[in-house]
Amino acid sequence: MPSLFVLGGARSGKSRYAQQRAEATGLSPLYIATAQAWDDEMRDRIRLHQDERGHAWSTIEVPLALAEAIRRHDTPDVALLVDCLTLWVTNLLLSDHDIEAATASLTNAVASARGHVILVSNEVGLGIVPENALARRFRDEAGKVNQRVAAAASEVQFIAAGLNIRIK
Repeated sequence: MPSLFVLGGARSGKSRYAQQRAEATGLSPLYIATAQAWDDEMRDRIRLHQDERGHAWSTIEVPLALAEAIRRHDTPDVALLVDCLTLWVTNLLLSDHDIEAATASLTNAVASARGHVILVSNEVGLGIVPENALARRFRDEAGKVNQRVAAAASEVQFIAAGLNIRIK
């Protein structure tokens, strides 16, 4: 089945684009949230995304076991929207998980999916080199995850200023 990887900068419109694409399938939409609400700002962002999706969407929170969640909820009548891989990488990094193994499991789940899978991620490699080691490691890990997911996805769109550019 088709898989879509939506990549872009912060506040580029990638989540809105991914949501529109999921809704356009006509399938039952399921939002797989990787965010964890650590503070009031993040709680507000999560609430804003929930309000934008509306009541037609079901939501599950999956900060770490992403591949397992895709396998568990993947059916031909469901459009899965994973938002976002950047936060997932953060969760894996901070909990000292094997990011390479988790990414391999994720790409295998996407490749074997029977329904639509849409994944969203930030492009983190277009800015300045981060000044501390943890931020540099995050940037490097997120970049590697993005490369592997882009290779596995059947379609890749880059979003900038709310406009999409088809990459693959």
